[in-house]
Amino acid sequence: MLTTSVIGSHGLPGWVWLAREAMAAGRLGAIDVRELMEDATQAALLDQERAGIDVVTTGEMMRVRFIVGFYEHITGIRALEPPRKLGQPLWDTNTPFEVVEKIAAPGGLGIVEEFKLARALTAKRIKATVPGPYTLLVPLKLGGGYRDKDTLLADLAAIVNAECKALVTAGCDFIQIDEPHSGMYAGSAPRFDHGVNKAVEGVTAKIAVHVCFGNLYGRPFAAVRDYRHVYPALAGLHASQVVLEYANRGFDDLRLWKEFPTDKELGVGVVDVKAFKAETAREVAERIRHALEYVAPDKLWVNPDCGFWETPRWVVKQKLAALVEGARLVRKELGG
Repeated sequence: MLTTSVIGSHGLPGWVWLAREAMAAGRLGAIDVRELMEDATQAALLDQERAGIDVVTTGEMMRVRFIVGFYEHITGIRALEPPRKLGQPLWDTNTPFEVVEKIAAPGGLGIVEEFKLARALTAKRIKATVPGPYTLLVPLKLGGGYRDKDTLLADLAAIVNAECKALVTAGCDFIQIDEPHSGMYAGSAPRFDHGVNKAVEGVTAKIAVHVCFGNLYGRPFAAVRDYRHVYPALAGLHASQVVLEYANRGFDDLRLWKEFPTDKELGVGVVDVKAFKAETAREVAERIRHALEYVAPDKLWVNPDCGFWETPRWVVKQKLAALVEGARLVRKELGG
């Protein structure tokens, strides 16, 4: 009841930022990088465990800007110049890619290795986090024989599907597909459930799907943030859990959950990762109580709105502590 979890990424220690600079300068060898990944993952797991998080993640400690690092594993594409290089970094300063031939990921996306490392470092249940095909599609420009996005999307779904099946083979029993971009459309959202369903076809693990409104450089993508337009796709998902953002933007459209006939669990964002100041346990508890007006306790999970990679690690620790204690307060009220 009121299981606590996180979305994926953890706050990076300062020494990881320094090590990344050293990597970019070519000052680290393969063993150095492996030690860095192990130490950073251990730090993320320890922070989650000490806070009392029920279901942890790897912390995604070596990923670059959520999805950018995955394109190093994908063949058939080439990097283009970012459209803007001056001023404050934002969505238009990301690296776009052009497809030059049929895409593939012959060595996988690197998530299996990330999971295996974390599995060896903790006895807690681990949720593996995998980018969805629609989100991977965003920076790709058509070319290389692809004349429409549907064909390209199908090949991306196949890459994600292979990664998910490899995760199951490695012992993973809980996979979260991240499709944040699907919540960023004003008006009708794409039926992202079609691509996600292909990506998880034949995957024998618990499936969750995370949809939010973006957090690049600590900012949302969309000016208007409302989930009503994504509910048709949520209804069609072959998943047992949906994970949504609420803390940053308010709980007004949580009432839609009662209009949405489903047996799916709901992971409710009760911690705002875009706010620098940490919530108190009482504030988190009040948000959980509000969610319980619309969701049964046995169907409600509690988590941050999004990943923590934009949040200082010391603040992350405070937010995780508030999340766990807030859930404990409400659980006690419910007699659990």
